[in-house]
Amino acid sequence: MNLIRSVAMAFSMFSKIPMPRVEWKTSNMQYMLAVFPLVGVVIGLCLWCWCFICSALNLGSVLFAAGLTLIPIAVSGGIHMDGFCDTADALASHAEPAKKREILKDPHAGAFAVIGVCAYFLLYFALCTELTRGVKLGFLLGLIPVISRTVSGFAGICFPTSHGGGSLETFHNSAKKKTAAVILGIFLIACTLTLLELNLWAGIAMLTTAALCGTYVYFMSKKQFGGMSGDISGYLLQITELSMLCALLIIQKAVSI
Repeated sequence: MNLIRSVAMAFSMFSKIPMPRVEWKTSNMQYMLAVFPLVGVVIGLCLWCWCFICSALNLGSVLFAAGLTLIPIAVSGGIHMDGFCDTADALASHAEPAKKREILKDPHAGAFAVIGVCAYFLLYFALCTELTRGVKLGFLLGLIPVISRTVSGFAGICFPTSHGGGSLETFHNSAKKKTAAVILGIFLIACTLTLLELNLWAGIAMLTTAALCGTYVYFMSKKQFGGMSGDISGYLLQITELSMLCALLIIQKAVSI
């Protein structure tokens, strides 16, 4: 029952999908980060459906790319992009870790947050316009939000937190870490096998890119902020998705998929 409540809480927290109200208590958060990739599964299905619709109606590359860019934001409500903006603002300040943590908590958007989000969407959209549509593309794109949330889930459970008392620290302390890690490992193995089956080179490139993003954020968060926070987890998720999309496009250009 706690697992089901954790699923409901994960969708309530990390998506705009209506869910039954669940009491905000430790026992209901035990598997919240572990089932976080399920939100990615829903986004992935929406992306696959969009690819199918675009192919069926022979829609142009601009509308195709706009859908791929906006669907993850529409389903998630932009919660992770908010973390990306706050982290970009804090990193651009070049301040001490304590000051950077204060910037993360500031509800106002700074200039570097605006610049960062505009650059992110422009690059993401541009990459999507360059994709060569095919039968496998929808499946490859659909796995990106699942993998990004698996990486983010692992980071929330395993990476040290900044002890700032935010939502991630609450989830981190509430989690049954060994069980959660096993569940996330199952998601990762399933995604890995599917990716490699779809296309070996694309799978290797996308998984390697995700691992590099996780490694970068691990060291960056410790040095720049003193540990992970909810905003930095959102930042990790967004750069992982952008980087995996870039890796997929490079492989598409180099190898026929």
